[in-house]
Amino acid sequence: MTPDDLDAFPGTVSVYAGPLDAPPAWTRHAEATHYAASTMKLAVLAALHHAADTGRLDPDAPVEVVNRFTSARPDAPPFSCAREYDNDAAVWERLGRRETLRWLAERMIVRSSNFATNLVLEHVGRPAVAQVWERAGARHSVTARGIEDFAAREAGITNLVTAADLAALLGAVATGAHRPGPIASPAACAAMLDVLCAQQIRQDVAEGLPAGTRLAHKNGWVRGVRHGAAVVFPDDADAYLLVVCTTIDDEQIGGPTDTDARQLAADISAQVWQARHDLSTLTSHP
Repeated sequence: MTPDDLDAFPGTVSVYAGPLDAPPAWTRHAEATHYAASTMKLAVLAALHHAADTGRLDPDAPVEVVNRFTSARPDAPPFSCAREYDNDAAVWERLGRRETLRWLAERMIVRSSNFATNLVLEHVGRPAVAQVWERAGARHSVTARGIEDFAAREAGITNLVTAADLAALLGAVATGAHRPGPIASPAACAAMLDVLCAQQIRQDVAEGLPAGTRLAHKNGWVRGVRHGAAVVFPDDADAYLLVVCTTIDDEQIGGPTDTDARQLAADISAQVWQARHDLSTLTSHP
């Protein structure tokens, strides 16, 4: 895949590829902002673990599973999630019961449950998620509202990410680095990696890798948006970061589809995999 191939893809394609805890080998529009979709769940997960480390929350204490959440728009009433937009029936089966934040956070990642995400976010709080981005050294990413908070969306309150910021957050989790502050304790970072490696929706970046390749991964998609963010752990090379964020102009008639964007992420992933023994070759031939 050449730069011309990416230039021909309508919309914005952002890429960050490189080793852990080192400068990237290949970036493309890595500082461009995209609607976050479900990649914002990475920061929510990290905020929960940091709150547990500091004793502010007990992730193993059961909480009520209720479909009622505080809007980020101050004058708006509480909002709720729609079951048909969720990927995880298991969380909805617990509606009206109690479940631990740890279990909800796992479902938020491995099945990308919107309902579970809002439940965790309600307890962690948006300021704690903002602090995660700050500690990761993120420059542009923000988690300003819950999922399906339509009143906030209409007011222009949204969730944004960049490929560079997602890479910074994932890299900090994978290495336990303090950049510029601690994301979470080493034990918490290891636990987060285990959850991310248990991802059941193995699409996008994952689809460009050989079967069985270990990766800590979170993707996200809504109409016109398709992202994949991963730490890849080859058996025969050092681990590396790969983030692909794609935003398509949904007004373009006959343009690329969600399937095309998903395939693009897989193609980029396959190309980076081929260069895994020497990622510096990506600079000269991306």
